Amino acid sequence: MAAGGSAAAALGAWVCFEDEAGFSLTPPTRRTWARRGHTPVIRIRARTQRRFSVAALACYKAGERSRLIFRPRLHGRHDSSARRSLAWTDCRDLLTAAHHQLGGNMVLVWDNLKCATRRYGIEWR
Repeated sequence: MAAGGSAAAALGAWVCFEDEAGFSLTPPTRRTWARRGHTPVIRIRARTQRRFSVAALACYKAGERSRLIFRPRLHGRHDSSARRSLAWTDCRDLLTAAHHQLGGNMVLVWDNLKCATRRYGIEWR
């Protein structure tokens, strides 16, 4: 590490913050009110059990434009046995694509994702 600096600056690397999120495409069940004797009817269209997941990297480097690199994934419609979240291969593919797109070293700041980086089989330098 450079004196008084950071490891990323010493390496000339991008600092990348990674996170992932999942969203349900099913509207939430809500309650409403009506006058006594008038039952309210709430119509919900396109009721589905589909889910949408996104993994993203916010990348920063001194002297460069910041970048947002993301990979969305729409999960199956009726297949209840299918995975409903991001797999470790999705995160691996995001990191590989970011490494190629940024064209340099990366320092990755990651939250407590359950799939560990050792499963990727990639050595980052």
